[in-house]
Amino acid sequence: MRRVFIVILLLLCGAVQAQQPEKTRLLLIMDCSNSMWDHWQSNSKIKVTQQVLLSFLDSISKQHDVDVALRVFGHLNKDQFGTRLEVPFGSDNIYRLQSKIKTLVPQGGCTAAAALTDALSDFPATGSSRNLILIITDGMDDCDAEICDVARQVQLSGVVVQTFVLGIGGGAFSHASCAGSVFPVVNEEEFSKTLYDIFRLSGHKAKVVLNMVDASGDLYETEHPVAFYDHRTGVIRHSTIYSVDSKLRPDTLLMDPLVTYDMAVFTHPPLRREAMQFSIDRVNNIDITVSEGTLKVMYSGQRSVFSGQLSKVDVVVRRAGSGERVAAQEVGETGQYLAGRYDVEVQTLPVTTLRGVEVRGNAATELSVPMPGMLVLSKPKGITTGAIFRLRDGQVEFATDLNPSTAGERLLLQPGQYELVLHPQNATKYDKVQTKRFVIESSQTTKIQF
Repeated sequence: MRRVFIVILLLLCGAVQAQQPEKTRLLLIMDCSNSMWDHWQSNSKIKVTQQVLLSFLDSISKQHDVDVALRVFGHLNKDQFGTRLEVPFGSDNIYRLQSKIKTLVPQGGCTAAAALTDALSDFPATGSSRNLILIITDGMDDCDAEICDVARQVQLSGVVVQTFVLGIGGGAFSHASCAGSVFPVVNEEEFSKTLYDIFRLSGHKAKVVLNMVDASGDLYETEHPVAFYDHRTGVIRHSTIYSVDSKLRPDTLLMDPLVTYDMAVFTHPPLRREAMQFSIDRVNNIDITVSEGTLKVMYSGQRSVFSGQLSKVDVVVRRAGSGERVAAQEVGETGQYLAGRYDVEVQTLPVTTLRGVEVRGNAATELSVPMPGMLVLSKPKGITTGAIFRLRDGQVEFATDLNPSTAGERLLLQPGQYELVLHPQNATKYDKVQTKRFVIESSQTTKIQF
């Protein structure tokens, strides 16, 4: 009985731990460059920043699911570009944070890029947490030009969920958007409010529902991959599969309200939406109309004894006129495509191209290409190279190269008139090249022997 009690107790403890909220780790990166001595509002920028941060830390000191650390740049030596982690993450470190903030003295230049580079090592590698960076600065035009490259590497690392830039004093932030979501503030009251808003939103998720309907307005039930990218950096932030439940209701996604997203739904070709922001105060609906039809390529004519090889022939679908590849399928396979016009390349020998094929919503488009014929080729003794061309309207169209290492080949060719060109390996003059014309008919075998 005691053993059973202990097992139940352990299970309950595990359940309680599973229900605990995810820890948030907030790294403050504070600007202590010389310009922070400039007067702003009631005092210098550094004094106003210190006052706001001290009050902010007081307000979150009782929140045990939040850890804060402090990295500072521009404060180590006069006119030097230094950065250092002054207070690492840890429980009950609010007093240490406040004590350090009170003693900070701006001395150096702006080294935001270096501080952001070193920030990745500031987050503990153990434990599950939502890692955020908040850069507090009075302007970034005098920062290292590499800040954009550094910020992108931070996002690609997967360590940091989001980076924010809180700009004070009306400074220049023309290129700060590459470093993080920018929140410029013009006075002390807005400084405090913006800081609290960022912190409040960072602990919440926005509910997002992707509503896909067909051209008739009916709920779209076909599953498609969906990806959400950071609009600022282009880095993937979230991926899923669009689907509906047994009651035909789309899934609800939980997204970061502080990120501006670009979205791609991987239809053929993909559907895209850009610069979307989501609120935590309501369900955010993304409404998309998907008008899709099907496309299938088949062989026409009588099937033959070699038709078993035809299923390996690929079909490449491209946007009409642009050459952009949309998808690939096989002959006999049905693919789904958005309504529109496409160029369809059937990888026969030679390639069969059908241009401007229209796919209509909720409709089936079926195309056909002639059933090929078989060429059975016996080459002369010795290694020979060569090629086959189709003759059409006085022009030659390349069909395929021959394999120089084999004495015989069997090739499936589209119906038409052809010319075969052979060149013996040891031949040094053009008059040694051999040519022969022949005709390929659907489902028929043509034999050529040299």
